[in-house]
Amino acid sequence: MSAIEINALRSSPEIREWLSEILIETVAHGGSVSFMHPLQAKAADAFWDDALAAAGREERIILGAWDGDVLAATVTLLLDCPPNQPHRAEIAKMMTRRSHRGRGIATALMRTAEQLAVRRNRTLLVLDTATDGGASGLYEKLGFTLAGEIPDYAFKPHGGLSGALFYWKRIGG
Repeated sequence: MSAIEINALRSSPEIREWLSEILIETVAHGGSVSFMHPLQAKAADAFWDDALAAAGREERIILGAWDGDVLAATVTLLLDCPPNQPHRAEIAKMMTRRSHRGRGIATALMRTAEQLAVRRNRTLLVLDTATDGGASGLYEKLGFTLAGEIPDYAFKPHGGLSGALFYWKRIGG
């Protein structure tokens, strides 16, 4: 495996295409990331166009992990919190291509997101993951604490309900 390079992504047609491919693949294989299968390329591109515009306004940071010239994984750090929550950030849309799983890429992305949150004076990270097929093991390994589960929280991409696990982690202290 070549070295993985992680950087913040900026909007371009090529970046949106790479991100859309990962999103469509994740949804097709049952990943619970807010979309239903089949996810059309146009809808995925529209999502990333909006998300990257928000990144341009510094409301979030979209990180990409590159394996050479292949975008292997992504995670988003949401920074645009209500006025009474300037101390926290949220992890969203952690997705790794199936071909690149098990290589520590998601761990590296999460650590980078945490470092960026600390640099922005955030002291609390929160996230949620699906009860069925989510990444709870990864988050627990990284020191996140389970706050609880909400049953039947969202539909799975191929139908049927799944619960959600909610996690938190104090950072920067």
